Order: sequence, then C-alpha cells, then structure tokens
Amino acid sequence: MAIPVIAAVNGFALGGGSEVALACDFIYASENAVFGLPEINLGIMPGFGGTQRLPRLIGKNMAKEMIFTGKMIKADEAHRMGLANKVCPPDSLMDEVLKTATTIAAKGKVSLRCAKHAVNMGMNSDLMTGCNMEIDTFALCFSSEDAKEGTGAFLEKRKAEFKGSLNK
Repeated sequence: MAIPVIAAVNGFALGGGSEVALACDFIYASENAVFGLPEINLGIMPGFGGTQRLPRLIGKNMAKEMIFTGKMIKADEAHRMGLANKVCPPDSLMDEVLKTATTIAAKGKVSLRCAKHAVNMGMNSDLMTGCNMEIDTFALCFSSEDAKEGTGAFLEKRKAEFKGSLNK
C-alpha cells in the first residue's frame, strides 16, 4: 500500500496474524499482545512473509530463534526487540493508534508515499542504491504541489493544507 499502515495488536497475533502485523509499517501493541510464529509446532513454517520480514525487523538470530522454536513473546519483549513501536494499556490502544494516524494523515501525501517507497525499496538494496533512490524520490517530492504548499505554509506561519498532488 502506498499509504502508511499501523497495526494495532490487542491479544494474540500468532502465525498469519503476526505476519499481517509484520506487513504493516509499524506496530502498536496493548499490554495484552502476544506475538509468535508457531507454525514449526505443526510441522510447517511461516508462509506469508514471516521468514523475510521478522529478520529484517529484529535481526536474523532473534528471528531464527522465534521461528525455529515457535516461541511466543509478550508485548514488553516485542517492544524491547523492536517488533512493537509502542505498548500501552488495552483501553488506550486505539486512541494511541488514532492519534498517530491523525498526525500522519496531516502530512503531505506525496512525501508520505515517497518516503515509504524509499524506505521499503532501500531495505532491499545496498546503501548506495538506496541513497540514489532517495535522491530521485526527494526530487519528485520537491517538485510537488504539496512541497510548495508545505514550504509556503511554513514561511507564512500557517498550517499546511496538503492536496496530495504532484503538479497542478
């Protein structure tokens, strides 16, 4: 998806549930959240991106341990490992997610799409290729109507009203 996606996990996210959360841009979890890829216990393995996304997020060795043992981890450990960005009480989880989503939604749509693309594509390439890709997407952003609106609003000390368009 071109737009940012936040996973809100409040309970068990096991197997495919963890893999769906891993496919999101980042994860907010309640204190009740439990993550795991327990497929190994069934004689199978994660098959929806878990073996690829988890190591990129928490490191190869930690991911292998979780995948090879079927180990489940609670929210606080997921946060320490870098799997979850934030942990909060269950009754405030959606408020926290919506607060962050509202903050993101107020940003330039073109710049959000370009930043997400640059991060995702850069993670699949070497640093030089990633930096070159960033230069290209920066140039695209810089030439957008959103960039003109954002810089104009900053100079005029007003809130920007982004339209999400590259050019008029």
